[in-house]
Amino acid sequence: MTNPPLRILSISTLFPAPVRPAFGGFVANQMKAVAAGGQADVTVINPIGLPPFPLARREPYATLAQCPAQSELGGLTVYHPRFTLIPLIGGDSNPGRIARAILPLVRRLHAEAPFDVVDAQFFFPDGPAAAIVARALGLPLTIKARGSDIHYWATRPKALAQIRAAGTQAAGMLAVSGALKADMAAFGLPEDKITVHYTGLDHQRFKVTPRAQARASFSEIALPEGAPLFVTPGALIAIKGQGLALSALAQIPQAHLALAGKGADEAALRDQAQQLGIAERVHVLGQVSHDRLPLLMSAADAVVLPSEREGLANVWIEALACGTPLVIPPIGGAAEVVKAPSAGRLAERTPDAIAQALRALLADPPAQQDVAANAASFSWQANAQAITSFWNAIAR
Repeated sequence: MTNPPLRILSISTLFPAPVRPAFGGFVANQMKAVAAGGQADVTVINPIGLPPFPLARREPYATLAQCPAQSELGGLTVYHPRFTLIPLIGGDSNPGRIARAILPLVRRLHAEAPFDVVDAQFFFPDGPAAAIVARALGLPLTIKARGSDIHYWATRPKALAQIRAAGTQAAGMLAVSGALKADMAAFGLPEDKITVHYTGLDHQRFKVTPRAQARASFSEIALPEGAPLFVTPGALIAIKGQGLALSALAQIPQAHLALAGKGADEAALRDQAQQLGIAERVHVLGQVSHDRLPLLMSAADAVVLPSEREGLANVWIEALACGTPLVIPPIGGAAEVVKAPSAGRLAERTPDAIAQALRALLADPPAQQDVAANAASFSWQANAQAITSFWNAIAR
């Protein structure tokens, strides 16, 4: 006789909602794959923070306030309860407000059909909030760490105390890389409870398109014949390091750089490109859709991402699957991804080091299929099976 599917209550502040469908897509991909596997029945609680009046009337909060209380996504039921958000100064106390806001809903759902595990998809604020919920329901707790939810929040004493308490309570934790697992242990979390859980990949979407074909098809950029192209995907914010990529580009004549993303640093990056005399070689594309991003990455000679911190970035794996080598700093799980020359180069976060790595790839470019082989072991199916097995070991 087979066991019935586990019932998982998953709390994730970063998750798509009808008013922000691209937000937290990688978490949704994981959970949709879990649902498709049929071994776990996942209910997602996606708390939405709204500030007190009159701030709630401003964007983006006015749009968030229009989110329905419940939605469906890829076989998942998703609830969007509101909690009170205190902008700028209230981050350390978010877990308690989230827990208080969602507990009435959670108790009702648990009474209707009991859950087996309470899960958090980020360590902060989700983990401590989920810990309160798990204690209230008398259920085991699992927490996943992804990078900044540990690296940033663990630098704040009040948040770190909550992280340690939640980790001590947890029956098991997940880390997106072995390097992040080591960092978690260094922050005082019990290492014997932490399992490495690598990200997944949509191989149907992220796949090799021959470089010349991709360049011809991505009409948003007109490149001179034979010009190298580098791509930096991601939000235009300081920790992503686009300014370092621009300074490196200035050292590589004829090369072009495409910035694929939006963010607060856009004006400053445009100014920097002007000051460096490379503005005509920098293409600020804004947000590139998931349908177009694989084509853009296939068109590139390298994807350069000089981030300040990462756990194990999904876009690293997506770039490799498109046949494009990486130039990334030796941070987080980078060394677990760039394990062969065909995967790219690890470069310190300086313009000189980044430029040297890019020139090395241009001088000896790996074949796209050889690059893509580095991502072959990643899939959302394998990711979903791993997390389902992890939950089963906790609950059974």
